[in-house]
Amino acid sequence: MRSVQSNCHYCGYLCGLTATVEDVEPSERYPGGERLVSLAPDPARYPYSEQIINGCRRWRMNLTEIDGPERVNFPLRRVAGTPRGSGQWERVSWDEALGDIATRLRALAAEHGPQTLATAIGGPHAVYWPLHRFMNLWGSPNNMGIGQICWNIRIWMDALAYGWPIEANIDPATTGQIFLWGTNPAESDNSLFWRTLLQMTRAGTPLVVIDPRRTRTARIATLHLAPRPGTDCVLALALIREIIARERTDAAFIERWCHGYPQLREHVEPYSLEYAEEITGIDAANIALAAEIFSAPTPTALLSGRGIDQLGPATAPTHRALSLLRAITGDVDRPGACLIMETSDFVPEIDLEMSAALSDTARLAQLRCQKTPTLQTYAGYVAATALTSRLGRTPANPEGNRLPMRYLTSAHPNLVWRAATGEGWGGEKPPYRVSALICMAANPLVTYANTALVHRALHSLELLVVLEYYLTPTAQLADFVLPSAGALERPQFQAHGGVSNFAYGGAAALAPYYERRCDYDFWRQLGCRLGQQEQWPQATLQEAIQTTLAPTGLSWQDWSSGGIYCGPANFYKHERRKGNGEPRGFATSTGKLELVSEFLVELGSTPLPEPVLLPGPTTGSPPLATPISPSAVAPPATSLAPQSPDAVPLTLITGARKQPYWASSYFN
Repeated sequence: MRSVQSNCHYCGYLCGLTATVEDVEPSERYPGGERLVSLAPDPARYPYSEQIINGCRRWRMNLTEIDGPERVNFPLRRVAGTPRGSGQWERVSWDEALGDIATRLRALAAEHGPQTLATAIGGPHAVYWPLHRFMNLWGSPNNMGIGQICWNIRIWMDALAYGWPIEANIDPATTGQIFLWGTNPAESDNSLFWRTLLQMTRAGTPLVVIDPRRTRTARIATLHLAPRPGTDCVLALALIREIIARERTDAAFIERWCHGYPQLREHVEPYSLEYAEEITGIDAANIALAAEIFSAPTPTALLSGRGIDQLGPATAPTHRALSLLRAITGDVDRPGACLIMETSDFVPEIDLEMSAALSDTARLAQLRCQKTPTLQTYAGYVAATALTSRLGRTPANPEGNRLPMRYLTSAHPNLVWRAATGEGWGGEKPPYRVSALICMAANPLVTYANTALVHRALHSLELLVVLEYYLTPTAQLADFVLPSAGALERPQFQAHGGVSNFAYGGAAALAPYYERRCDYDFWRQLGCRLGQQEQWPQATLQEAIQTTLAPTGLSWQDWSSGGIYCGPANFYKHERRKGNGEPRGFATSTGKLELVSEFLVELGSTPLPEPVLLPGPTTGSPPLATPISPSAVAPPATSLAPQSPDAVPLTLITGARKQPYWASSYFN
């Protein structure tokens, strides 16, 4: 028996655990000769409290599910000649599975080109970048990430406003008031942040929660604003207007560091409290009170969540409006408000994923809508990174701050599915066929829009490979289901896509049970079979993480025992002096925080956020979402209600969470 420090992975926090591991006789069940006996919280590592971990319902599942009856434990191949979904499987070796997959991929690429392979990724079993590296080296731009409904749009909007992404800096010592917008940490977090939030509100820190539901988080709020779903941008612009009208802005910060304030002031003028009340359904007096709280002299921390990441066409303008709301009160790169993050001391994601290996020809083949200017293409990425890379240049990072490419250039799922079925879009046939798909921790048949289309697409594929814990609905339609190692069976490394100087994780507790393997092993070994040997020098995920951490000087022992690397939090970076004595400013077109985005103008988009009203329930096909403006004939607020007695009497929302689920990740 021995105690081993490891990490949970039933949510994104990777809380520290101590595993008791017993040496046993090697067997089919325990090929590494190790068995998990028990688990306990590790108060020496994040979240530094046994009480906090014991309050979570997730971490104990590591003990019950490591040998759960429904786990996939051996590589499975669909029996030849049987239809998809028949449940007819044969057990094969990893070598046989990898060899067969490699042979089929070569043949499909020879017929259709390398872009015929697409991938789908969800909450990863370990790390994202091995999939990204394989796809770049293979020559396909068609990875379907989860960025459309998580992370990407916020990262883009913040980067264009501030020059780099930000994180809320909620600190009991400096934060004056907290705004939580579309997030419910009482259910989705239940970790150190939630406990800190409880302590701060009990100590008198004002908390404003914006959420259509009266969630557990909303119940502890000083003020709860419940907007009609999809009207968040109108609310944000009304808050900006009210703060400006009451002269509660940070005038000195705006004068010195903001670009486009007169245009913003004119833009928000029509968004009166009365208009906002009509559209959002929130009492005008409460909107005014929220504006007063937000614009207090003390730092305001604003944290948004999945609730507004999933508003479709309303997502980008809402995030853009929140970026500007922080700016007019000077709550940017300010202690207690938010921190503009910095590129990492460790090897950044952009280098790990080897995006430079993807040719220009392959990038142009990306399945994205080319008729509308968009950031989430390779051309959009290159143009935006030309701005962000103006700052952050050091001897160790001569290219400056570079966003991770593969996250922010995901293929559009709807177009991938239509390229698989041959249905095309916009009256045009697909430019080529998608004939193969590899799913890593993704279950698109359940989680992607338009289930009927996804179902047709999966049945149209010539090769479907799923790396999973369970026989999910997607896995049941696969040609191969490959067993992924669980959290305690693999090392962990979470680095937030390479946009911060912060990472956490730790070592594996024990060798994988049965024939499970790390996803890294799959991508590396498949890549080596397809001519990528030189680009996969590290034989294991642990070696790859050690190489990633090497520039920090952190040893593997230090990483395993501490579980965290955190660079210094440097605030007010725009005021730092460069070699010529000038302040460094922001990595934007103007060098200032851009209230009016000159980059978006160049892209052919709107320089200021314009709300989009989502359609309410109707009996027929819903109309396209349309921009709204109080200066035009805006749809009445009643358009969000059922429009006939036969309409479904429901109000649709996004982002609901409930313990123990972390979305649907790691569940069957």
